[in-house]
Amino acid sequence: MDRHDSDTSHAPGDIFLTFLALGLTSFGGPVAHLGYFRTAFVERRKWLSDAAYADLVALCQFLPGPASSQVGFALGLMRGGWPGALAAWAGFTLPSAMILVLFAWGAAALSDPFSIGVIAGLKVLAVAVVADAVYGMGRSLCPDRKTLAIALLSLAALGAASGTAIQVLVILAGAVLGLVMALGAPAGEDVHGAFDVARLPDRRVGLSLVALAFVILVLVPLALQVGLGGQGLALFDAFYRAGALVFGGGHVVLPLLQDSVVGPGWTDPDTFLTGYGAAQAVPGPLFTFAAYLGSVLDPAPNGLAGATIALVAIFLPGALLVAGMLPWWDSLRSVPRARAALAGVNAAVVGILAAALYDPVFTSGVRDGADFALAATGFFALRVWKVPVWVVVICMAVIGGAMGISGL
Repeated sequence: MDRHDSDTSHAPGDIFLTFLALGLTSFGGPVAHLGYFRTAFVERRKWLSDAAYADLVALCQFLPGPASSQVGFALGLMRGGWPGALAAWAGFTLPSAMILVLFAWGAAALSDPFSIGVIAGLKVLAVAVVADAVYGMGRSLCPDRKTLAIALLSLAALGAASGTAIQVLVILAGAVLGLVMALGAPAGEDVHGAFDVARLPDRRVGLSLVALAFVILVLVPLALQVGLGGQGLALFDAFYRAGALVFGGGHVVLPLLQDSVVGPGWTDPDTFLTGYGAAQAVPGPLFTFAAYLGSVLDPAPNGLAGATIALVAIFLPGALLVAGMLPWWDSLRSVPRARAALAGVNAAVVGILAAALYDPVFTSGVRDGADFALAATGFFALRVWKVPVWVVVICMAVIGGAMGISGL
């Protein structure tokens, strides 16, 4: 048992080191991260009970943003207050963010055939990873004809038109359809429970944090429209909007980011997908892909300044919302209409991700039959053979490099 297990709070330094260990070793994506967290904080350290942990995970899945990072932020908040929350976020996030920034700085120098092949392999990897995410999320979030219909309608809408505004409308339409169809919790799911931790913000503070998250979402674009701020504020707005509007976290942020940074010409599709492929090779949250993008975007700010702005902006809305909603969640999640709207949103998210699988992931990553075969192999390795993601990353990179040398 950890020496802090019997404490009700922890020093920020201890929390940082605890989450740093997870940030350095947590491969496998959001679902795997939640498993690592349960082992570390429910089984080993006894910070909270299984029921309380399940409630916390449910809250973070209900809100937009990166679910695993939000769980970590909330755990840090409940154990060490706001300093603990920041320490938890930094420990879990900075390792992968720093690796991706270093990769961004070195990627431009990779011009030999092997390196070009490795980059091509990472783009093909993105096809396999997103296909696996679409399949897995489709099975869990579209368990019946109603939710499958919402997902297909979302896919059709994004096939007819693209852009962040369309994606937001699709999410809102999913919520409305969920209410109209009276969707509910999956069979056997317990919607009740209670947090067994006492270190929570009070409800007034919670409402203020939720209000702040929405005020930033509305006022920053308005400021840009009237000519206030510059490229730095536009960069903050693009990544804040992506973090505030994505439900499901992880791979679902891909289409929002692609529209926000490739659409206006801040980077090109090849650079975007190269970084996305590299993000699969590092531990920690996939949202640290933002650090890579902030480094490579043009015009300035880019480099370390751009990475910092993008990284903070994409995580900020999720952190504000989870801290604000934490005091209210236990009563809210038992409301049938709230669960119906959430089920509709989740189904719409599957359609959004399926659209992103085709464009830009497939259209930019698969050049010929050999690439398609490699992508299919990667998909089966992840989905059927349950090969760890980091193993698939290494194999794809090596095979891509070999194909580059051979001229394939």
